[in-house]
Amino acid sequence: MPYSDPTDLAIVACPGGEAFANEVITHLRHMYKHRYTLKNDVISKRYDLDKAKLVEQSNLYNDLFTPDLCIRGNTDKYRAPSFKVNASFTYFANGEYKCELQECIRGKDVYIFQDVENHEPISMNNGKNVMRLSVNDHVMGLLVAIDAIRQAGAKSMTLVLPVYPYSRQHKKKGREGLTASLLGHIYESMEVKRIITLDLHSREIVNAFSHTHCENLHASYQIIRELAKVIDLSKEDLVVVSPDTGAIDRNKFYATGLKKPLAMIYKERDYSVVTQDAKNTNIKSVKLLGDVKGKVAFLADDMLGTGGTLLKAMGFLHEQGATKVIAAISLPFFTGNAIEQFDEAYKQGLFYRIIGTNAVYHEELLKREWYISTNVSGLFANVITRLHHNQSLGELLDNRSIIDKLMKVSKPADKDSEKEEAKA
Repeated sequence: MPYSDPTDLAIVACPGGEAFANEVITHLRHMYKHRYTLKNDVISKRYDLDKAKLVEQSNLYNDLFTPDLCIRGNTDKYRAPSFKVNASFTYFANGEYKCELQECIRGKDVYIFQDVENHEPISMNNGKNVMRLSVNDHVMGLLVAIDAIRQAGAKSMTLVLPVYPYSRQHKKKGREGLTASLLGHIYESMEVKRIITLDLHSREIVNAFSHTHCENLHASYQIIRELAKVIDLSKEDLVVVSPDTGAIDRNKFYATGLKKPLAMIYKERDYSVVTQDAKNTNIKSVKLLGDVKGKVAFLADDMLGTGGTLLKAMGFLHEQGATKVIAAISLPFFTGNAIEQFDEAYKQGLFYRIIGTNAVYHEELLKREWYISTNVSGLFANVITRLHHNQSLGELLDNRSIIDKLMKVSKPADKDSEKEEAKA
């Protein structure tokens, strides 16, 4: 049975990606046990076999074909697979990194997790040091992990990067580099087979790869599910608002899925000014194409840094008469003093809620009344198991069908809609 003991599926978590990897592994364990039980039930009925005897036979089959003498565990019970590979990461005083694998991964399909935007305190050097790592630290940690895994003889390597690093440096305006493309070329030169990421900032980045596949996932279903818990989508007068021209396609998707009107905010910018924080932005004037007066305004964007753009947009919609302003952010960075700025804006009543994903590990955000976190680890787990078993990703990459199902039963805290999460 393919879900009984996937001995060639392995997960290596870099320091920044440890938290997200653990959540995905939890989902993987539930999925494999569920599918094993389901397959056992179907085959036992189809061939008129005793279920207990079938479990014993599948364990015998796995013992016969494992490269080891046998697999640990009982012979008459389901043997849960072990996905995580123990690895130690050393951070030296001069800033250098070293990765050392504690287990053999030769011939395995390895998935490497890294959250480059995890700026929470991380335990390093076997607990001897606690550090806050930068994006560059995380990228270097990822590279040394890839090299260690390649040197150890992995069959294939897939990067699980909820945030693709340097994704905002994807096009040239002058004498500058294409850093998003540069990193792509580095991954490819290190024989990375595939990259799994969430809401890639620009589709142009995919064009940087010649052989490496890039699976760009979307959190639209998970976000709409949370939105349905906050407001009654069947009764509320809601309008989807694109916060700028760059986000028009994303918000058009939400407007189509929610079957609501679409408006857009147009911002005039002074590009001689570099944004420093949430208050000091380069936005000079804001205009609205559409109507939000007396309605709930819903905005969606891929990432939030200092938050200045979103704060101005939400404040502007509040001035235009929106009853509630709700924003959805796939990648909530909240850099600098962004959280404090949003605390102040919330006290002033400029917005109602912000929905974000757990693709970025951020402990402070979870303490805020105005912040709602939606879990996308189940989505990543589903993608990983399908890729590992060479199954289609079609319905996971294009989730309009499950969004349509959700809309038919959309009510706040609807239990039926939550059941769709496992399928997403």
